[in-house]
Amino acid sequence: MENNSIFLTIKAAFVAITVFLGSEMGWLGKVIFVWVLCMAIDWLSGSAAAAAHGQWSSATARAGIWHKIGMVLVVAVAGMTDFILGVAVEHIPGLGVQYSVLVLPVILVWYIFTELGSIAENATEMGAPVPAWITKMLAAGKKMAENQIDISDDTDTAGDNKK
Repeated sequence: MENNSIFLTIKAAFVAITVFLGSEMGWLGKVIFVWVLCMAIDWLSGSAAAAAHGQWSSATARAGIWHKIGMVLVVAVAGMTDFILGVAVEHIPGLGVQYSVLVLPVILVWYIFTELGSIAENATEMGAPVPAWITKMLAAGKKMAENQIDISDDTDTAGDNKK
């Protein structure tokens, strides 16, 4: 009976968090929800694929969880980056520009495409046929998200590095 109570508590917490994200954060909350769902499916499908081949290990499963925790940290950094950019832009006199979010959605979309690609790979490992076009589409989506913000320093405005 106690296990059922724990399950119901976890389920209620999940629903409450989902409703909060949807109501307070709108479309961004939905993107965060999809990302969290993709992370869970990736971890579970990766565990299932390893188990199907007799290669499941608790050490590898823990490494996967640490990987996901690292992703959560990057998403938190992206959210804080958007927050501080918004505060800074709001307080620059005479700028007249409003900023809400840019970094966080790009990071989330990039992670979602990464997770979806991994889920497709896990499905292949479990023996499911995965159309080549979907893996190409997921790779293209990931690349598109990577190219949304390019702050690389590959331009030489001073002309010092010209050959």
